[in-house]
Amino acid sequence: MKIGFIGVGTMGGQMVRKLCAGKHTVIAHDPDQTALAPALAAGAVPAADYTDLVQQLGKRPIVWLMIPQQHVAAAIEELLQILPAGSTLVDGGNSHFRETMQRAATCSDRKIAYVDVGTSGGILGQKQGFSMMVGGDEAAVKRIKPALHVLSKPKGGYQHVGPSGYGHYVKMVHNGIEYAVMQAYAEGYDLLKYGPLPDIPLPKVADVWQKGSIIASTLNGLLHNILEREDIERIHGRVDSNGEGNWALQTATQQHIGMPGLAAALGVRAASQEAAGDYFATKLLAAMRHEFGGHPIAFHDHEKQS
Repeated sequence: MKIGFIGVGTMGGQMVRKLCAGKHTVIAHDPDQTALAPALAAGAVPAADYTDLVQQLGKRPIVWLMIPQQHVAAAIEELLQILPAGSTLVDGGNSHFRETMQRAATCSDRKIAYVDVGTSGGILGQKQGFSMMVGGDEAAVKRIKPALHVLSKPKGGYQHVGPSGYGHYVKMVHNGIEYAVMQAYAEGYDLLKYGPLPDIPLPKVADVWQKGSIIASTLNGLLHNILEREDIERIHGRVDSNGEGNWALQTATQQHIGMPGLAAALGVRAASQEAAGDYFATKLLAAMRHEFGGHPIAFHDHEKQS
């Protein structure tokens, strides 16, 4: 299939390279030429701008957005001026589900299908396959299934979870769970390090917890790598949020659903912006975010890894 990709950064770039490896034709656009270069090296065809991208895609374009949520509205507004009826527009980023529902309605008025794909997998997705939570009407989702199939290989997957907005809603809840689970791991390892029994070998604990334990997970596997490799004390424990955790808690509050674990995790992340919030558990949180998502990490000796 032929597909247009707007945004080829950390996640989008991996997806484009995976699609090219799967023998799909990808027309790619990104204003950052440095980010675009690996996509072109993998076989993607460059587009100078949105108009060029749409023209290269033919009569019924499929355009996939992988851009920060704050830029989605402007991108859609521009694309709706040039996309013909019968096009399919995919938002694979982290947009708010209510905004997604509104955008789908606007696109429908123009006879353009709108699909939301909540995407998880981080920087491991290109090798392992992405986990994709898909919202939209059945015909539109069917049209992009060849891309979903390639992007999910070999160990990922995708599911059509409902109409427009459902994919982003499920991904929002996913990220809320992610925040709380990360916090639980960080607190547990903090207790191992500073509890009443000294000198517990944390890498060995992480290793054995990955072997048959109920709490074995991708995150704990990453922690094993981090604890073996990193001087944790060098890491600055400043932990940022991408918005979805807050959206999940706000939605839960509106529905009178308690999420104390998520609320506590968000509180720790907010406090980590101050000096008093820099301690072993928050250092682990920052390291995990870098390990699975490629988020920048700061060190106390002023080095920065991105």
